Amino acid sequence: MNLFGTAGIRGSAEERVTPELALAVGRAVAAEMSAEAREGDDESGGPTPEVVLARDGRVTGPAIAAAMESGLASGGVQVHRAGQLPTPALAHASRGRYGVMLTASHNPPTDNGIKLFRDGSEFDRDAESAVEDRVAADEPPASWDEWSTTDRVDTLGRYLDDVLAYASDFGADLHGLRIAVDCGNGMAAPATPTVLRRLGADVVTLNGNVDGHFPGRGSKPTPETLRDLRAFIADANEGVSDPGRPRSDTDGEAEGFAFGIGHDGDADRIVIVDADGEVVHEDTVLALLAELYTRESDVDDPVVVTTPNASGRIDERVREAGGRVERVRLGALHEGIAAVRASASADTRVVFAAEPWKHVHVAFGGWIDGVTSAAVIALLVAESGLAALREPITERPYRKVSVDCPDDRKADAMDRLATSLPEAFPEATVDTDHGVRLEFSDASWTLVRPSGTEPYVRVYAESDAVDELVAEVADLVAAAVDAAAATE
Repeated sequence: MNLFGTAGIRGSAEERVTPELALAVGRAVAAEMSAEAREGDDESGGPTPEVVLARDGRVTGPAIAAAMESGLASGGVQVHRAGQLPTPALAHASRGRYGVMLTASHNPPTDNGIKLFRDGSEFDRDAESAVEDRVAADEPPASWDEWSTTDRVDTLGRYLDDVLAYASDFGADLHGLRIAVDCGNGMAAPATPTVLRRLGADVVTLNGNVDGHFPGRGSKPTPETLRDLRAFIADANEGVSDPGRPRSDTDGEAEGFAFGIGHDGDADRIVIVDADGEVVHEDTVLALLAELYTRESDVDDPVVVTTPNASGRIDERVREAGGRVERVRLGALHEGIAAVRASASADTRVVFAAEPWKHVHVAFGGWIDGVTSAAVIALLVAESGLAALREPITERPYRKVSVDCPDDRKADAMDRLATSLPEAFPEATVDTDHGVRLEFSDASWTLVRPSGTEPYVRVYAESDAVDELVAEVADLVAAAVDAAAATE
C-alpha cells in the first residue's frame, strides 16, 4: 500500500481521501500512538495518548473530520477537536502530543488530504510506513471500554500570540506599513491579517473569507492565480513615490502598498508580490531569509536545509554569511533537519529550512509556516525595504520543464541519466542523492528528477543561458526515456 506522497495523503474526496479512508487512517494512527506510548512507558500503561484534530475550510472537511474523529476515538486515544485552523497552527498545537490536519493545501476544492504530526513535526517516512501497514492490515478498534470521549479546544489564539512574540525579535513594529494580503479564501484569513495588524500594519485583504469552493481564485498561489492581487497593487502604486509607507504630510496615512502576500488553502505556502505587482521569485525569498538566519546565528557551523530544486542563489548568500547548505528530498525538510541534528557537533545547528514557497523557522518550530514568514518578511521590509533586501541576491534566469515519462520507465531512465548527464557535462560537479544535479563553476546548475505524482521527469535549471541548458538537458532526458522504452 502506498498512501503517502511528498506531503501526506491527498486526492479526490470522492475517490481517494474518503470518509472510509479517514476512519481507517484514524484507527491506524491511534494504534501506532498507543504502541509508541507503551514502548516509551515500559509497558506500564501511562497516560492516554492525545491528538489534536483540525481541518481547513474545504466543503468535504466536516464529513472527513467526523470519520477521522471516530477512527481515533475508537482506537482509544484522547481527541481534541480544534475546528478550522491553518496547518501551521495545528502543527504548533501538536507540540508535546500528536496532530492530524485534514487539508489538501493548494489542491483544487474537489480534493482533501491528511497530514500527520508528532510534537510539532510531520511524520517521517518510517512513521508513515507504520500507519500504511496498519491500514493495510485493517486495524481493528480498541476494546469497547477503551474508546475515548472527545472535546473541543481553541488553539488559534495561542498560536497567533506566539507568532507575534517570535516575529517581534525582527523589528519593533510595522509603523503603519500598508500591505495587501490575498488569503485565497483559505485558512490564512483568520491568521495573517490579524498578526500583521497587531504588529502595526495597515492591511487590506483580498479573498479574506474562508470558503471551501475557493471562489476568488485557485487555491495554489501562482503568478496567474494572483493576477488580481498583482493588478490591485500595481494600480494602487501608480504615481506613488514611496508606496506603503506612512507620510507625515498625510497624518500618517500610507499611499499604495509596500508589497503583497499570497497564501494557499492552508497557509503553509507564501508568495511575495513587489510594489510593481510582480511576483518575487520564490528562491529569492528563500535566499534572503536563509542569509538572515545564518548571519544572526551564534554557532560556528550554521546550516540551512533545502531541496535539490532550490536555486544556487541560496548557496551563494548562505556562504557569504558564513554558513553552509544541506539538501534533502522534496517534502522532507523535517527529515533533513533531524539528520543534521543527529550527526551534528555542538558547533553545528540548523538555523533555517525551506523549499520554494515553504519555510521552516526552526527556532520557532519544526513545521512549515507561511504565517510566520509573512510576519518576519513584513518586519524586514519595514526596516530595510524590499528592494534593498533583494539587492545582494543574484537572480539568474530560472526554468522548469516536464518531459513525458510513464511511471514504469522512470527508474530505468534515471539510471541512464546518472551516466549520460555527467558524460555530456564533464566540467560539472555531480550529485545523485536526489535525482541528478549538476553544478557549474559560474553558479549555473540543473536538476533532473522523476515526479512523485505525475508521469513526468522534471528538468530544473538556472543559468544566464538557461534556454540552451534546458534544451540540451531535456533532449538527454527524452533520449533516456526512449531508451528505457526500447528495453521493455
